[in-house]
Amino acid sequence: MKKRVLSSGLFAAWLMLAIACMQAPTTNQTATTSSPASAGIPAELKPALESISGADILQHTKVLSSDEYEGRGPGTKGEELSVKYLTEQFQKLSLKPGNPDGTYVQKVPLAGFTAQPTASFRAGTKTINLSFPKDYVAISRRFVPESKVENSDIVFVGYGVVAPEYGWDDYKGVDVRGKTIVMLINDPAVPDATDPAKLDEKIFKGKAMTYYGRWTYKYEIASEKGAAAAIIIHETEPAGYPYEVVSGSWSRENFDIQRPDKNMGRPAIESWITTDRAKELFTASGQDFDALKKAAVSKDFKPVSLNAKANFDLKNTLREINSTNVVAKLEGSDPVLKNEYVIYSAHWDHLGRDPKLQGDQIYNGALDNASGTATLLEIAEAFTKLATPPKRSVLFLAVTAEEKGLLGAKYYATNSLYPLNKTLANINMDGVNQWGRTADITMVGDDNSTLIDLLRESAAAQNRIVNPDAEPGKGLYYRSDHFEFAKVGVPALYTHSGIDYIGKDKNYSKQKRDEYTEKHYHKVSDDIKPDWDLAGAIEDAQLLTTIGYRVAQGEKYPEWRASSEFKAKRDETMRGASTP
Repeated sequence: MKKRVLSSGLFAAWLMLAIACMQAPTTNQTATTSSPASAGIPAELKPALESISGADILQHTKVLSSDEYEGRGPGTKGEELSVKYLTEQFQKLSLKPGNPDGTYVQKVPLAGFTAQPTASFRAGTKTINLSFPKDYVAISRRFVPESKVENSDIVFVGYGVVAPEYGWDDYKGVDVRGKTIVMLINDPAVPDATDPAKLDEKIFKGKAMTYYGRWTYKYEIASEKGAAAAIIIHETEPAGYPYEVVSGSWSRENFDIQRPDKNMGRPAIESWITTDRAKELFTASGQDFDALKKAAVSKDFKPVSLNAKANFDLKNTLREINSTNVVAKLEGSDPVLKNEYVIYSAHWDHLGRDPKLQGDQIYNGALDNASGTATLLEIAEAFTKLATPPKRSVLFLAVTAEEKGLLGAKYYATNSLYPLNKTLANINMDGVNQWGRTADITMVGDDNSTLIDLLRESAAAQNRIVNPDAEPGKGLYYRSDHFEFAKVGVPALYTHSGIDYIGKDKNYSKQKRDEYTEKHYHKVSDDIKPDWDLAGAIEDAQLLTTIGYRVAQGEKYPEWRASSEFKAKRDETMRGASTP
């Protein structure tokens, strides 16, 4: 069921006029605001859109990514400064506290753990000692001082996927309880029977990663199967990032949400290993890694015992942390619909400081995600420029611990401050376009909800088009905070920068993306760069503001497509809820 505030053509025509006015002299702006062409159109959106400023986005980013904030690690001085700054900015905008308890914060109880692991494999007469974190990383989410896995049988379980809808089971009834499982990253890359050079689009969405390909899923299914240890083999292309991204994060303090059972249902050890050391293990076990990897893309694959043993001894340094989501509210203007909500989100945290590094030790996280948080503040300010707030309330949610597993968003989604069946949509920002204007914008993930209809309509009003996901194999839809909202059924929109940069050649976007991923993503070099051009970030922020406004004003709730894996959960959540 599609939502409409205005007809698509009328809205698009108005918004193109509004954007044109923003680029025209002030006299023309005034004339257009009062012209007959704008009659019956929500003219209050124009000052909201034109208030969005690249200078403001840059200034917020500078503050949040400064050395003073020490990389914004949860449970550090950087968290204290970040929460204080965000709260003060929301207060300056005269936004209401977002927590019904009258505060701007939602406490998020986290458990911090720093691993000191040792690991080795024994295959026949050969012992393979692993060097941490060069060869592997390992953590234990069990909130206990020490976790051991001794003389554990090693079983290769392919991609470690159980997907009934595809008739897929990599475990094939094999009992891996108490054993160490080794698995490949991403989804099974199933070739198309009619053209082996392509992937079968009907199974695991072809080139696109599904949630089965995410490392989080692989450890979750390992928990269900009772594995003692779960090891993922890292490969850069299917993972979507180099091993240094894994080792840089996992070799330091990690976090999880505090739970009464101290996470004792998780495997004792959760680990990644480099491809080279995995191949060494397979060879020592009398197996051919490449041959088994090829076999694993078939439904007929069965787990393979490697005739080897794993040993891990991991000591955990533990601490309890009361981390914080920051939330502000623009109350809706309709006396009934104000109890329904649209949520904008961005994570304020990054990777903090690593004293083991030589030279620069601070992961400033300018793009990831000081820039997204800055844009959250800018969109919040834009909504305050409306003469009349939208009918529904709008929440601005800055979440903690995204870098540690989307934990702040997960905590909100499972401990929501407002009913999920009254939450219409989540619009998430994780990084902004820092390289200039584009003729397009990229939807991350599938065309999975009617929010994509609004994205296309609003982009067309900017004379832009919407691209499909440029890198579907990276599974980006499952890698930022919106995913936790999607998992509980809330339609969630996540966009990336366009790829057609105005005035640049066709290779410019890929060159810049690859450069960032290789040199700056999750590295201490993620700083504001001299060549940043936030003109594109402004247009993207205006676009997301428009979409959120239309949802907040709309007659109907956004909906998942019938083919979406999230639709069933939404249907379950909405059962019994009154029709809006």
